[in-house]
Amino acid sequence: MQYGSVAAVRHTTPPRVGIIGGTGLYEIPGLASRKWVGVPTPFGAPSDELLTGEIEGRPVVFLPRHGRGHRLLPSELNHRANVWALKRLGVAWIISVSAVGSLQTRYRPCDIVLIDQFVDRTKQSAEHTFFGRGIVAHVSFAHPISENLRRILLRSARACGARAHDGGTYVNMEGPAFSTRAESLANHRAGYDVIGMTNLGEAKCAREAEIAYATLAMATDYDCWKENGAHVTIEMVMDYLHRNAAMAQNIVLDALRRIPADPQWPCHQALKNAILTPKPLWPARVAKELKPILNPYL
Repeated sequence: MQYGSVAAVRHTTPPRVGIIGGTGLYEIPGLASRKWVGVPTPFGAPSDELLTGEIEGRPVVFLPRHGRGHRLLPSELNHRANVWALKRLGVAWIISVSAVGSLQTRYRPCDIVLIDQFVDRTKQSAEHTFFGRGIVAHVSFAHPISENLRRILLRSARACGARAHDGGTYVNMEGPAFSTRAESLANHRAGYDVIGMTNLGEAKCAREAEIAYATLAMATDYDCWKENGAHVTIEMVMDYLHRNAAMAQNIVLDALRRIPADPQWPCHQALKNAILTPKPLWPARVAKELKPILNPYL
């Protein structure tokens, strides 16, 4: 398959802003020149076709994380395919909208946490990198969230009247079941802030793809550590998700006006000193498959 020959797939100027919509956010209002685009990738199929368009003249790409109709479990998400497809479409920034459980009393349902750290509780790290198969790279990940994009989202959230928290640690579990009480208590006592099932893999792949990535972590419930609260159910989660969706849309629209036109942040050059394998030793097939990501270094 010729991954670079899809007629509908074009890089744009200025680069596009990607929006990954989580549970409850399946559309972006106000999107003009809408077109659903299928993007084949060397890593398999993305979660769905990607919706391209413009908002107030700003080119954007929207991807429903779980597919339209919510068809994919968190453990079924193909983060490499999703991020590769966004990169192929010219995305330089990703706003991730995600439902999370609160691990601390101060984060109430419908609050938004602008996280800046992750703790990995998954067993899928091999699927969270584009590298291997003859090309070795180790990107810096001490600060896994784009601070510049995170600050923009924080300002937008507060401008939109959201109860927004500056910073926090996201525990990434696998699911699909929610935490046991013992697990939840351990995360609460460790001082972690929110828990979810999806964002770490996205963040790792985005960093390797030199895409600025930040999360709008939208609390839907207190995780089951909170003894005097109702244990999380899907009905409870869906109720808060519906309340969160409109706020998330408003924040994204505001943030689009604040994101600069040119990708000049440190994460946009994350591979500059990260690739250890000398270029003459790169397997031709792997280099070809990674062309959207390696293009500045080819």
